[in-house]
Amino acid sequence: MANCLQVAVQMDPIEHIDINGDSTFALMLEAQRRGHRLYVYDYRAMSLREGRGSGEAGATGRRAERLTTRARPVTVQRVGDAHATLGDEQILDLTTMDVVLMRQDPPFDMAYITATHMLEHVHRPDGGGTLVVNDPRSVRDAPEKLLVTHFPDLMPPTLISWDLQAIRDFRAEHRDIIVKPLFGNGGAGVFRIREDDENLASLLEMFFSRSREPLMIQRYEKAVRQGDKRIILADGEPIGAINRVPAPGEARSNMHVGGKAAQSRLTPREHEICRRIGPLLRERGLVFVGIDVIGDWLTEINVTSPTGLQEIDRFDSINSAGLIWDRIEARVRTDQAQS
Repeated sequence: MANCLQVAVQMDPIEHIDINGDSTFALMLEAQRRGHRLYVYDYRAMSLREGRGSGEAGATGRRAERLTTRARPVTVQRVGDAHATLGDEQILDLTTMDVVLMRQDPPFDMAYITATHMLEHVHRPDGGGTLVVNDPRSVRDAPEKLLVTHFPDLMPPTLISWDLQAIRDFRAEHRDIIVKPLFGNGGAGVFRIREDDENLASLLEMFFSRSREPLMIQRYEKAVRQGDKRIILADGEPIGAINRVPAPGEARSNMHVGGKAAQSRLTPREHEICRRIGPLLRERGLVFVGIDVIGDWLTEINVTSPTGLQEIDRFDSINSAGLIWDRIEARVRTDQAQS
């Protein structure tokens, strides 16, 4: 493998990121330190069409697809408002990239899903092409609040449903519940509903009047007052964790709604959780994953645009982005050896 990789980063506008908290920025800084060439683009700038020219027929004899995007070369530095220097816009053929980092934030809607379908045309998990991180098919097939349901013994009591009576029965059984959108992110739309709360019916009416998606309902875990732990896994192996402690009077632990980050170490139970889910993550090409654990329970497996790298680095004095790039580069070497 050549020292320099061509890396395209599919992300939200780089001009507006928080350079002291953004995990994508940490990954880009590390890629640049290793000598890799960086480009940035918005998923809405992608175009998919059949290949051009007589030499572009695929193995089936049909003309190959061609996925391009309007992209800009970029260099990054940890300097305030001068953190990104962008070159001129150009048409970039994503099949010429060694790595594509799919890092735009949710919502996990049809636009997000369509972007994964388009990236499948360049992703070559069996070698000889572009490595998309994370694997676009697996991202599409494994939204965070659904992938976790493949490990029911690791989860707190959970219901995913549209059915109003089923939701009422779940609250009657567990008394204190958390209600959240199935494809939400960042704590938006997450409610704690106690046994005597009279707002459940109105809340469900509001959700279902605005969305056709089911809701996720989980038993409220009192252990969240001690924190909601975010554990980062690189190719199925844990590399670090932070604890996110909710603010007083707040049921959510997300840092942008007031949660406070604290240093943390993995417990034996959390090591067990990582051992259980790690092989599935590796098999599905989910290289950069963040899981959420409350007490002894796994609540989410985040695969779309996980965060937490810079917070872990500050507490543990490690280079978590470097550990992730080690795994990405190892996969590229393996892919190239197989091609």
